[in-house]
Amino acid sequence: MTPVVLIAEELAPAAIEVLAHDFDVRHVDGTDRPALLSALSEADAVIVRSATQIDAEAIAAAPRLKVVARAGVGLDNVEVPAATARGVMVVNAPTSNIVSAAEQAVALLLAVARNTASASAALKAGEWKRSKYTGVEIQGKTVGVVGLGRIGVLFAQRIAAFGTRLIAYDPYIQPARAAQLGVRLVGLEELLRESDFISIHLPKTPETVGLIGEKELSIVKPGVRIVNAARGGLVDEQALADALAEGRVGGAGVDVYAKEPCTSSPLFAFDNVVATPHLGASTAEAQDKAGLAVAKSVKLALQGEFVPDAVNVQAGGVVAEDVRPLLPLAEKLGRAFTALAGGVAASVTVEVRGEIVDHDVSVLKLAATKGLFSSVVEEQVTYVNAPHLAAQRGVEVALATQTETVEHPVLVTVRGALPDGRTVSVSGTVTHAGTRDIIKLTEVDGFDVEISAEGILLFLRYADRPGVVGTVGTLLGEAGINIAAMQVARREAGGETLMTLTVDQALGADLLTSAADSIGAIAASAANLRDE
Repeated sequence: MTPVVLIAEELAPAAIEVLAHDFDVRHVDGTDRPALLSALSEADAVIVRSATQIDAEAIAAAPRLKVVARAGVGLDNVEVPAATARGVMVVNAPTSNIVSAAEQAVALLLAVARNTASASAALKAGEWKRSKYTGVEIQGKTVGVVGLGRIGVLFAQRIAAFGTRLIAYDPYIQPARAAQLGVRLVGLEELLRESDFISIHLPKTPETVGLIGEKELSIVKPGVRIVNAARGGLVDEQALADALAEGRVGGAGVDVYAKEPCTSSPLFAFDNVVATPHLGASTAEAQDKAGLAVAKSVKLALQGEFVPDAVNVQAGGVVAEDVRPLLPLAEKLGRAFTALAGGVAASVTVEVRGEIVDHDVSVLKLAATKGLFSSVVEEQVTYVNAPHLAAQRGVEVALATQTETVEHPVLVTVRGALPDGRTVSVSGTVTHAGTRDIIKLTEVDGFDVEISAEGILLFLRYADRPGVVGTVGTLLGEAGINIAAMQVARREAGGETLMTLTVDQALGADLLTSAADSIGAIAASAANLRDE
């Protein structure tokens, strides 16, 4: 029987052509739920954009389904865990819009520099006021790039052609890599003080939300122009509006908003703000690239071949059944390591101990690498692109195996050396309770712990003394944050101590800093270990 590929939303003709020769291509309106569920009953693959919801119900209605493809970057409308549980591969097009997004940031920066939008509106309204819209040149100016992921790099390369001086803030990239790009790495505060223009290219995480707020805008170079075409909420919109009103900020280009669709914002009142409705990926080329990319992935998947853009467990090919439960463990350990390290490591070793090493466990190195970068880069991190991201940032990731363990049948450790000479380690295991796999942390930086590696974890290191637990509990309680679990580990009374807490919601950077300050913490960090 010829496999059926169901196309639920508009797709580029070239993408359909890739599939038409080998498969039975059918079409359905993905927003018509009854029609979608009916059509899925015979589908081997389904291709969607953003309007069609492929949730657990839709997957259950498709007994033959082998692959779900999202012709775009995000996967908000695809229930990935439900697909993974059914063995359905999920693919997207993670690089389809990166050029378009970088060009949008450049376009906004130029438009803000030359007052293009307001001048155009005035002229169309019958006003010829050249002096009112005098702008500034970009040549010779300092441009600060916040985030040197793929889009940040493309932006930097393009804006460098204007004869600018480039500085960047990104704690997860090696200085040597930045130097290759002609970019000088600096701290965030230095970037804010020195930049004539600032462009933001960060993923949206609990740590980056509100990264540029009232405090940061109070120290910027007077007249700075700020562009955010990355994610809404990275810049506090009200704080930016206040800074514009006071003249501390000379203009802004905004393509993304904390809540979308957004048709009302304090930023819209300013002539020196260029505001667009999230157009970063809205080019014909980006849409065509997305369609072609997923069509090729679907073809590979249905032919049983390797799929570079798979985003769930099946990405790396056949994985032993005994190894599968360790994939989420290794990824969570990678995420926790990055949170604890607070920056990029020079080298990382993934240590696997136990009889499990009789199997091929190399996929655990990939899973840990995926976790290392999942919260620090803009693009979707997959089992395929994770090694490339590590290589880009000069991070060597190695695998070490040992048959015997001491306390646990299986133990996975992520251990790394940081550029300042420090080492960071985090270990964990998987236990079984009925049909459930329970992932636990067993060690954090040499401290013995036993706590579930689920949800949002806080790590606080401090000198042991009475009253610390109560202080932290009170601070979080006053902030309306519930503590689900807590464990305190110390090497000796009065010595260095580690407090690990699981909380129900993410902490902003300010609250984490307040918690650390309130107990005189040596170090504080947060790791989001929620299943994606």
